[in-house]
Amino acid sequence: MEKRELGKSGIAIAPLVFGGNVFGWTTDRQQSFTLLDRFTGQGFNAIDTADVYSSWAPGLSGGESETVIGEWLAQGGRRDDVVLMTKVGMWESRKGLSAANIEAALDDSLRRLQTDHVDVYFAHVDDESVPFEETLGAFSRLIEAGKVRAIGASNHSADRLQAALDAAKAAGLPRYEMVQPAYNLHDRKDFEQSLLPVIQSERLGAVSYFSLASGFLSGKYRTKADLEGSSRKGFLEGYFDDRGARILTALREVAEGVGAPQAQVALAWLMSRPGLTAPIASATSVQQLDEIMGAVALDLPTEARERLDAASR
Repeated sequence: MEKRELGKSGIAIAPLVFGGNVFGWTTDRQQSFTLLDRFTGQGFNAIDTADVYSSWAPGLSGGESETVIGEWLAQGGRRDDVVLMTKVGMWESRKGLSAANIEAALDDSLRRLQTDHVDVYFAHVDDESVPFEETLGAFSRLIEAGKVRAIGASNHSADRLQAALDAAKAAGLPRYEMVQPAYNLHDRKDFEQSLLPVIQSERLGAVSYFSLASGFLSGKYRTKADLEGSSRKGFLEGYFDDRGARILTALREVAEGVGAPQAQVALAWLMSRPGLTAPIASATSVQQLDEIMGAVALDLPTEARERLDAASR
């Protein structure tokens, strides 16, 4: 399978990343193992998680996703074939990007993941209370210790990302080699107008979250009425404006034209976008997983990409 490099890190990943937020939350341990086996068995290699997953869910406190992945790795999950990404800074138990917090949080993550290193360690959210030199210095020590291969920035504005890159260069510290922004067919302005110029000029990698707009682009919903009784109603209602309706219509028509599921088309569109290394997407069943993995083989015709592009402007 084609691999794409993450910035200048020397790390290459397949064009789709498995979003591990579902592990230990909406998928139990055994189902998570099944999905991970299927994903890696098809040649995909990147798994994204975070220490905070899934502290928002009733009865959970955080660390569940990392724990499940660690148990899978311990049972023969081919650690050397996996690019493992996790994050620090958002979880209330380990909040912020101080040096002490970063170093303690990574040790906790490594214990849950049952590994001696992570491939990519993301600053999960910007922390303006801590100087870049302190944060990057902590990451540098972890890289030198062999506990981290490369670092990335999630939920950073373009200005703050550029400032962090400049600080790394000035201080001779490791730089963020990749970013993790929200980006999808509906939510594209911030990425394309702000982050993309920095990504391209600095040759950074990018892996997007909310790649299916929290299910809005999955094909499950056609109108706002379809949200009735859904746990996502409050979150997704705002998507169903005139622009959202245009996007869904175009997505449905393109999907029918190429004979592919809508989620597959939405991900294939993302995979074709400049500056994006790979989208992150989750699945809770083998059928869903096979559907999203199929996006890699879907070569959207130029007119289909232009149709989606025009509808989502």
